[in-house]
Amino acid sequence: VQLVESGGGLVQPGASLRLSCVASGFTFSSYPMTWYRQAPGKERELVGGITKAGDMSSLTASVKGRFTISRDNNKNTVYLQMNRMTPEDTAVYYCNVYIGATMFWGQGTQVTVSS
Repeated sequence: VQLVESGGGLVQPGASLRLSCVASGFTFSSYPMTWYRQAPGKERELVGGITKAGDMSSLTASVKGRFTISRDNNKNTVYLQMNRMTPEDTAVYYCNVYIGATMFWGQGTQVTVSS
């Protein structure tokens, strides 16, 4: 199983970014996917998840209305669209899949929101 995140960077408050996570080594369309983030000095927290078909998603309260999760099962890719970003969104963002009692993680992509 391999998960590779990309799309992070330095942006100003109010800006948007789209993160991507390309998956390989498993049948992508058979598993829900999740996004987590870890801010400096804080524990890793769940951002949200999406069903295996991509027909339903959920987001933590702090990002609801600003972030959306989507996936393209033809491309083995899950996305995190982040809008109206704030400095509190600064973190390393990870995608995650839970297969057979094991949680697999990507290497993460750094997102920094600063003026």
